[in-house]
Amino acid sequence: MSSSLLPTLPGRYYTDPSIFAAEQEAIFERMWFCAVRGSDVAEPGMFRTVTVGRESVLVTRGRDGAARAFLNVCRHRGAQLCAEESGSVKRTFRCVYHAWAYDLDGTLVAAPNLVKMPDVDRVEYGLRKVHVREWLGYVWVCLADEPLSFEDDVMGACVERLGDLASIERYRLPELSLGRRIRYDVRANWKLIIENFMECYHCSTIHPELVHVLPEFAGGYAAQYYVGHGAEFGPDVAGFTVDGGAGQAAIETLAPEQGRRYFAITIRPQVFVNLVPDHAILHRMYPLAADHTVVECDWLFRPDVVAGGADLDPSVELFDRVNRQDFDACERCQPGMSSRAYADGGVLVPSEHHIAGFHQWVRDRLEGKK
Repeated sequence: MSSSLLPTLPGRYYTDPSIFAAEQEAIFERMWFCAVRGSDVAEPGMFRTVTVGRESVLVTRGRDGAARAFLNVCRHRGAQLCAEESGSVKRTFRCVYHAWAYDLDGTLVAAPNLVKMPDVDRVEYGLRKVHVREWLGYVWVCLADEPLSFEDDVMGACVERLGDLASIERYRLPELSLGRRIRYDVRANWKLIIENFMECYHCSTIHPELVHVLPEFAGGYAAQYYVGHGAEFGPDVAGFTVDGGAGQAAIETLAPEQGRRYFAITIRPQVFVNLVPDHAILHRMYPLAADHTVVECDWLFRPDVVAGGADLDPSVELFDRVNRQDFDACERCQPGMSSRAYADGGVLVPSEHHIAGFHQWVRDRLEGKK
């Protein structure tokens, strides 16, 4: 007998360290992962270290202006090369253990007594390279030996949601400036965060400010449920701000149908893109444990808006509240995942049925079907 309710993943998918380890290997270490904003490594020698699956990845920029990424491990005895989360070097990355030093392109350039070892191939014993792409103003990395198609997996997610690439390119994300960044330490499984972002059944319950700005969300259907559909601002709403007041100067290259609308995109496995007329909000998730996820959220505005010292607080506060409301809900769910009441999982109501597709995607990845 058919039912209006569909089953979710069993609770162990959110708590079992062995399942999380399998996800690290099959998902985060094989797919394209949005690591850092390009401006975080704007100049040669600037770097950030990020956790991708089970690896620490060093992202930097070479003297030729190209972004590069390496496993953050010295090739000599395996010491962590850069312990800091961010910083800058002038010429080389130097291991503090035995002083092996690497050029910005990863080549081994110096080591004590290296001249007495003429047979050492400085490229072969250079840093282990990671595949890199720059898009939307971010540096994406892929740890797989043979990376998946960036066009299919990353750009394809935007096309699937918006209908074409031109729709997101009109927001000119690479040219926008970082107006604010907030990092959230969320004690919940990464899948709970994605599922929350994908549905709006909870919006009228926990997001009063968001529902005021986007009244159609009160109906329980998320905007990203429909291809090409953006949620329209309420009739008395001037901008995407905490009180519905006017925002900042709009991105001038948008199409008329992108005005007064909010679009949301999920790029699996760890990116949310939120688009409104005057700014973009981009979330990057860094899953650290089965019950621990760091989320870094960037608010991006026109360069003249940021340089001019505009008051960004009303814009930032709206989605900061939404984030905190969402993450509180996810943290409220996490303990229940290990309850015997959730051993076989929960259920999805009709407006959440598309989440079943995400659950099947996770299963397929873990089984090596994708």
